[in-house]
Order: sequence, then structure tokens, then C-alpha cells
Amino acid sequence: MYVLIGIAVVVLLLIVFVIGVYNSLIGLRNQVDNSWSQIDVQLKRRRDLIPNLVETAKGYMQHERGTLEAVTDARARAMGAKSVTDTAQAEGQVSEALSKFMLVVENYPDLKANQNFLAVQEELASTENKIAFSRQNYNDQVLFFNNKIQMFPSNMVAGAFNFGKRDFFQVENAAEREVPKVSFN
Repeated sequence: MYVLIGIAVVVLLLIVFVIGVYNSLIGLRNQVDNSWSQIDVQLKRRRDLIPNLVETAKGYMQHERGTLEAVTDARARAMGAKSVTDTAQAEGQVSEALSKFMLVVENYPDLKANQNFLAVQEELASTENKIAFSRQNYNDQVLFFNNKIQMFPSNMVAGAFNFGKRDFFQVENAAEREVPKVSFN
């Protein structure tokens, strides 16, 4: 009789443990998803600013068609990215194209003085800061989640319920790691 009660208590404690770990994994997975959606919002905001930036610059930069097309093409590729890795790579290309665009803008003092262009530039700079913050938050959440699913004993519950490791949001090459200069001073 005492043995059965002891076994029942152990089984009950095991069930409570599994439920607790499972629920914490669900919460962590949802935090990762939420932090990704914050990045996605900021990336969409940046992608929405790009056409305004290009349109404002078109009149001034008539001989820079290739630069304008590179920015537009990079934006289109970023909009089509599906996974975290693909998005990171595509957004790196957007950053690179914007960086080159900003270098070319330096040759056009009238454009740098244009109020519409300055307003879009300020929005873009603000958005870049928000993207950097959102990336850091996302990577922190991914680190915490990945640690939880890989550490004992929660790894047993994670494996039993198919919780998979999440990818960090990171740029692929050194050139993409450079922060785009968006100052027109």
C-alpha cells in the first residue's frame, strides 16, 4: 500500500515537473516569436522608407541609376525573405546598398539640403537604431530559449515535444557588419 502511494506521488511529481517545463518552454518560444515580430515591424518600417528616400533622390541623382536600382532590388529581396537566416542575409544587403547610396548622396549638396530628404533620413536613422535594439532583444531571447532546450533536465521534455533550436539573427560577412552611415551633414 505504501509502495503504491509512493509510486503515485513520484508519478504525480514527474507529471507536475513535465507540465512546468513544457509550459516554460511554450512561454520562451512565444517570447522568441514576439521578439522576432518586433524585428519584422522595424524591418518593414525601413523597407517602407526606402521608396520615399529613392523617390526624393531621383530628381537630384539622375546619373546614379545603378545605385538607386541596387537599393530598390535589395529591398525587394528582403521583402521576399522567409527564414531568419534569409532575412538576416537580405537585410545585410539592404544595409550595404543603403550605405553605398549614402556615400553617393555626399556628391549632391542640394539633395542633402532638401527638407523631405532630411526628414526621411532622420526616420531611417531612427529606424536603424530600433532595428539594432530589436535584433539584440531577439538574440537574447533565442539564447535563453536554446539554453533551456539544451540543458538537463528540460532537454528531455524539449526533445519529447519536438522543441527545436532557433537561429540567431546575425549578418554573414564583415562588410554587412558595418553600420550604414546615414548622416548627411
